[in-house]
Amino acid sequence: MEVVICATADEVGRVAGANVARECAGLAAPVIGVATGSSPLGLYADLADRVAAGSLDLSAAHAFALDEYVGLSYDHPESYHAVIDRTVTRPLGLDPDRVHVPDGLAEDVPAACAAYEQAIRDAGGVDVQILGLGSNGHIGFNEPSSSLRSRTRIKTLAPATREANQRFFDSLDEVPTHCLTQGLGTIMDARAVVLVAQGEGKADAVAATIEGALSSRWPGSILQLHPAAYLVIDEAAASKLELRDYYRYVYDHKPDWQRAR
Repeated sequence: MEVVICATADEVGRVAGANVARECAGLAAPVIGVATGSSPLGLYADLADRVAAGSLDLSAAHAFALDEYVGLSYDHPESYHAVIDRTVTRPLGLDPDRVHVPDGLAEDVPAACAAYEQAIRDAGGVDVQILGLGSNGHIGFNEPSSSLRSRTRIKTLAPATREANQRFFDSLDEVPTHCLTQGLGTIMDARAVVLVAQGEGKADAVAATIEGALSSRWPGSILQLHPAAYLVIDEAAASKLELRDYYRYVYDHKPDWQRAR
C-alpha cells in the first residue's frame, strides 16, 4: 500500500489522476472501475485534462461503476447511471456502450448481480479501480460488517451513508435504502486500486484503513492486502495517521522512475 499525502484537494486530484493514467498507459482498451461521490471529482477533472491534451486516450476503454441505487429510475439526476454519464463518460470521452452500471431496476436481483460479475470477467477484469472512502470506512457501498470476500450483491445502506448522501436529494426520505454494489472480493480482483479521500471527516476511516487491523468493521482495511493499492489523501484526512511523517518521507524519496506523472 502506497500512501501519498497532498497539501490540497487539487493536488490529490492531480496525483491520483497521474496514477490512473499510469495504469492505463500502453493498454489499447483499459478497463477502469469508476466511483461516484465528491471525492473522485478532482481525479476525473485531471483525467479529462489529459484526454483534452491528447496525452491519454480512453475512447476504447471499458468502465464499470461500483454501485447503483435500487429502485431509482435511470433518468433521475442522482441515479448513478446519470451521475457517471455527466462526471465520467462525457468528460473523459468514453464510448457510452462500453460504460456499465449495475441494474438497480432489475426484477431478478441475484441474476443481475451475477451478470455484472460476468461482464467484468468478459472484459478481461478491471485494470485500475477508482475508489472513494466513506466516513464509516465503506468502499463501494460495502458497509461495515460486509464480507471481505463478497461479490456484487444487494446491500442495505447504513443510516450514516444515507445521511451523508442526503445532500444530493431534497430530503432524507428520498435517499434510497438499498443499492447494488460490487463486493470487496470484486474490488480486490482489480490489478491496481487508486483511492482518494479528503477532509477531516474522513480522518478516522483513513487511519483505520491504513494503520488499523484488517476488519470488516472498516471495510477499506481490506486494501492492506492489495499488491498495488495507492491511497491519495489530503492533510486533513491524514491528520490521525500515526506514521504520516514516515509516509511523506517514503514518497519524497521514491526513485523518479517510480513516480506517476
